[in-house]
Amino acid sequence: AVVDGIKLGKRQSSSIFEISPRRELQRLPSIMTVAAPHRHEIFLHQIEQCSVIFDFNDPSSDLEGKEIKRSALIDLAEYISSSRVTYTDEVYAAMIHMFSVNIFRPIPPPVNPFGDIFDPDEDEPVFEVAWPHMELVYNLFLRFLESEDFSHAAAKPYIDTKFVLQLLELFDSEDARERELLKTTLHRIYGKFLALRSFIRKSISNIFFQFMYETEHFNGIGELLEILGSIINGFALPLKAEHKNFLLRALMPLHKAHSLPVFHAQLSYCVLQFVEKDRTLGKDVVLSLLRYWPKVNSSKEVLFLSELEDIIESIEPSEFVQVQTPIFQQLSRCISSTHFQVAERALVFWCNDYFLRLLHENINVALPIFVGALENLSHGHWNESIASMGNGARAVILSNHPVFYDECHAKSDEERQLA
Repeated sequence: AVVDGIKLGKRQSSSIFEISPRRELQRLPSIMTVAAPHRHEIFLHQIEQCSVIFDFNDPSSDLEGKEIKRSALIDLAEYISSSRVTYTDEVYAAMIHMFSVNIFRPIPPPVNPFGDIFDPDEDEPVFEVAWPHMELVYNLFLRFLESEDFSHAAAKPYIDTKFVLQLLELFDSEDARERELLKTTLHRIYGKFLALRSFIRKSISNIFFQFMYETEHFNGIGELLEILGSIINGFALPLKAEHKNFLLRALMPLHKAHSLPVFHAQLSYCVLQFVEKDRTLGKDVVLSLLRYWPKVNSSKEVLFLSELEDIIESIEPSEFVQVQTPIFQQLSRCISSTHFQVAERALVFWCNDYFLRLLHENINVALPIFVGALENLSHGHWNESIASMGNGARAVILSNHPVFYDECHAKSDEERQLA
């Protein structure tokens, strides 16, 4: 990942798999072409063949075996999708073993975990050389999970907490293609295995904690947040204390991450899902967002302003009143920013009808905070667009509250002179 021109480490190579010692495969007939009584036997043999691991770092090795395995993976997926299949305990054990040996492996660590200067010519993600087989394994396993004959009770001894942890570790893969399929796989498991749901959420929390407080490096934060967005959407009301704690202790601190721009859209969506489900969370979320507000990073400030506006739109006026002062103070600072993109994004709030309604309803609090910043803009800004927007924002308040504006302006001038 690249943040502010810094490359946060790079993988040395593709993953290292344990290559099978015996790799001579015999081409088997397609399952659907054999008589029904023999299909189960061919089905199991093909799964066994697909458990053989080839060396893709040597593109010239075992070409026939690689092709036989590729054909078997495709045939298995087509058979599962188009037929009713009897899944015996032997099938569950074989299929999940096949997935495990093909997919679970240690992710190579970054060569330089502390990062080095970003070189756009060299900063390419490392793609998995075994992807031609890995992709087919993922797709086969997904069809297996989604099959109408799949029984989570029968799969329970094999898809357990250890399996979930190994799956989660792979979200650090640099290959975005793999992270996309991991996301779908974990989501399917979450949907089918109710007993694993709490464990999955806690394990994702642990990844976030490790990312924030130890490594500051994990490639799959965005994908994990996408899964959570869907999970949060399904939370029943009233929200459990456990879920509220997850929001404030696991999600909100992610705003501190240097790499926030990489996953901010997914994080913001998760936060908004919580606030829309329970509007009383608005106060704590706003205060948390303000606590993590960036001090010197203007691009992150623009992201925070966008998120703040979305949150304000989702909370009731009675909730807004409880946090109006720190919100107005932060917006006033942003309006006065020398970074024109920050000032511009803050002034865009004046185009939001709901914000203007809240502003007018709470003008006694808002105007004393804003008047100094608006007056400064009225005297000019190095960026003409900002000066024009500032005059527009000032005019909106002045036309609705002329007397109070003059009073606040006079008081602001007096305080400035005394200072």
